[in-house]
Amino acid sequence: MACCVLQITGLIFGGVGMVGTLAATVMPQWRVSAHIDGNIVVFETIWEGLWMDCVSQLGIRLQCKFYDSVLALPPPLEAFRALMCIAVILSIISFLMAIVGVKYTHRTKEDIQDISIFILAAGVAFLLTGILVLIPVSWTGGGIIHDFYDPKVPIPLKRELGAALYVGWVSAALLIAAGAMYCSF
Repeated sequence: MACCVLQITGLIFGGVGMVGTLAATVMPQWRVSAHIDGNIVVFETIWEGLWMDCVSQLGIRLQCKFYDSVLALPPPLEAFRALMCIAVILSIISFLMAIVGVKYTHRTKEDIQDISIFILAAGVAFLLTGILVLIPVSWTGGGIIHDFYDPKVPIPLKRELGAALYVGWVSAALLIAAGAMYCSF
């Protein structure tokens, strides 16, 4: 019975991690403009994501623009895009493998070896997906923190951690937890 609960919990963690990975990939709030001047009135908030930049004016009007050219992007951003897209695809595959493994674990008791290979493959894929999400999210977060405290970076160019980074960290933790649960079988 504990095995069933652990499998279902892993499936829920993997599903939420999969949705969070997709959300973090498409969200434009990876880097958010920092308001650290003495000025209390702030008219614009700038969001920078993997796919677009957005400007929010007074919280009323939001304008977003996709990046013009893939070739004009900095190489780390291109790599982060690729890693997150691979992570989204791999999380979907992992989730489907976990569904198949959990479904057939409860139906058949004869070929438990074949089913455990499915569960193990889903666990390894969840672990790999969590690591793939963790790399660009943590790298971006580290860069933002480094630039924020660097006195050479002008104040208008300083950024803060955006909501997508937090979603990415939580998703990576859930995916790694799901992978650990499935690998423990």
